[in-house]
Amino acid sequence: MKKYSGYILIVEDDEHVVLTSRMILKQYFENIESLNSPKTLETKLKQQTYHVILLDMNFSAGVTTGNEGLFWLNRIHALSPLTQVVLQTAYGDIELAVKSIKEGAVDFLAKPWDKEKLITTMLNAYQQAKARKEHRELEGKQRAIQQYINQNHRPLIASAPAMKNVLQTIEQVASTDANVLILGENGTGKEMVALAIHNQSSRSDQPFISVDLGAIPPSLFESEMFGHEKGAFTDAREKRVGKFELASKGTLFLDEIGNLPPELQVKLLTVLQRRMISKVGSNEVIDVDVRIICATNASLGDLVRTGAFRNDLYYRINTVEIKLPPLRERKEDIPLLFNYYFDEYTKRYRKTLSFAEPLPQQLTKYGWPGNIREFQHAIERAVILCTEPELTLHNFHLQQVPYDEAALGSLNLSDVEREVIRQALKKVNGNLTKAAEELGIGRTTLYRKLEEYGIQI
Repeated sequence: MKKYSGYILIVEDDEHVVLTSRMILKQYFENIESLNSPKTLETKLKQQTYHVILLDMNFSAGVTTGNEGLFWLNRIHALSPLTQVVLQTAYGDIELAVKSIKEGAVDFLAKPWDKEKLITTMLNAYQQAKARKEHRELEGKQRAIQQYINQNHRPLIASAPAMKNVLQTIEQVASTDANVLILGENGTGKEMVALAIHNQSSRSDQPFISVDLGAIPPSLFESEMFGHEKGAFTDAREKRVGKFELASKGTLFLDEIGNLPPELQVKLLTVLQRRMISKVGSNEVIDVDVRIICATNASLGDLVRTGAFRNDLYYRINTVEIKLPPLRERKEDIPLLFNYYFDEYTKRYRKTLSFAEPLPQQLTKYGWPGNIREFQHAIERAVILCTEPELTLHNFHLQQVPYDEAALGSLNLSDVEREVIRQALKKVNGNLTKAAEELGIGRTTLYRKLEEYGIQI
């Protein structure tokens, strides 16, 4: 006989009825609890979400109206909307049954009830509770899909020779479910590449869920990624669907995976291997079908060698690797990107502007250490602050020195990068944290480049 993992609560002051109900229902449900009074019911509902509550309608001596049951029925719906309630009373009649159904009860039992009637009623109520839960989760996924369509559906603008391999790899890997690792400096558009893969895949009509792993406190990782039950921990007042479950059938983009602490790497690896999760506070196992795309600006190879990143997780997420070049290596795309963002921000801020013909080419002469993110923000700022009818280079207030030969004496990439790092350090008086922010890279990456180029602080 199949046992369901649902949570059942019996609220009944007759010990004989409670004992009989438990004996019958334990053959069908794994988790059965009981209360002999509804006085602590609200506390229970804050700690646990029940699929079905079997609720007596009268608790006070001599009272047979059923009003107590109807009162608690409404409280249950207010505190736990997905819970189904079956009402029972020894004084049942048609009028009371109809009233309870109108108030939201899923069914009504008159005591003494028949064993088979109890089983059938509770199983039906459990299935309806599961259907409610699935409907709520479907609504959540649909909202995620709509949010993705409205906010994140931006084109991947790329025609530079340096992007040729990237575009080819996207086309080759999109039709598969292979895990992809995208490497690149901060602001290079790693999420846009992940979106391009998703949009060209068979999962394109399902959610694309993006998670910045570096922004999740370790104590909340399991709750954010796997979800939690109500009452699973302090402040868990509502049940929460985790990112894995929300992205099921779609794509889960894990950004800044290099920032994940070792103890959380183990938890992530286990889920990627088993393709199953359990919410915090629940023993129920949920299958998840997701396509995993990860990204980082760190050198995972170096982190693996130093033991800061698990070797087995690295190979699990790195079926296909895409190295995204910085904007300074794909400057042919700058005019295209400029046109796109100029059009976007003039429309957003309702500005009637034109721009001088040489402007997009002039912008290619700058290093853009913050890459596309810095470039995008620079255009937005320039459009907002421009008071003339024409946007010019003057509106950008660029502080860094152009990386043409006149400025650097070389177009060698290492020379350019070395000089830009020196300029950033000079600008912030040697503060490494601020220099890393100026350059749009992590501190670890900056340390490695300082050592590589022999730059002294």
